[in-house]
Amino acid sequence: MFSIRIADITVEIQNRYHYISELCEEYKVEGESADFSVSATEANIDEELSISETAVPRAYAEATCIHRQIARKLAQYDAFLLHSAVISCDGVGYAFAARSGTGKSTHIALWMKNFGSRVRVVNGDKPILRFIDGKFHVYGTPWRGKECLGENTSCILEALCFLERGAKNEIVRVTKDEALVRLFSQVYLPEDAEASAATLDLLDTFMEKTRFYLLHCNMEDEAALVSYEGMHSKKENEK
Repeated sequence: MFSIRIADITVEIQNRYHYISELCEEYKVEGESADFSVSATEANIDEELSISETAVPRAYAEATCIHRQIARKLAQYDAFLLHSAVISCDGVGYAFAARSGTGKSTHIALWMKNFGSRVRVVNGDKPILRFIDGKFHVYGTPWRGKECLGENTSCILEALCFLERGAKNEIVRVTKDEALVRLFSQVYLPEDAEASAATLDLLDTFMEKTRFYLLHCNMEDEAALVSYEGMHSKKENEK
């Protein structure tokens, strides 16, 4: 058993296997009262293995179950899990969401290549967003995706960009209605009716507080430049 702190929430993890402890090493804390506790039974792990698309060790399945247990609790803290890759550039947070295989990790790698030390990867796959003092803060988590990109850090999220493959790099602002349709497939909604309703209310606020874009992109350096200029210049024009 050990505790971690993510999204400024302290979580006690009652683990059966050591893998989850290693995975969460960077987030461990001691001497703090837990906001809640999570665990996965052997039956939970069996169920996870039965629905997994690939064969995985039981220890890995436990980590997935623990992650899901945490996600179910987040609505109580004005937070939710967003399937996306998030970077901070000059201290400004940008999230990139897309269908699996579209190239989120490749796109943020282009930002790192072109903007160097100005860019930090917050999380490459499963960050947590939390509404605090009128703004959405985005946090890294131990669940970073297969490339294991990210760190234990946070920033304020300024914009979310949906990615689609395209021969030409171009970015456009999308309406909140258009963004909502795309967003639903990237947000974890708890099965519990009360938690689900709270998450949906939080998403309403997220829609009001966040700028949304659609980027058609290829894998060339220009994609990162078009992405940055599109989101940054539009923000400046709104001042």
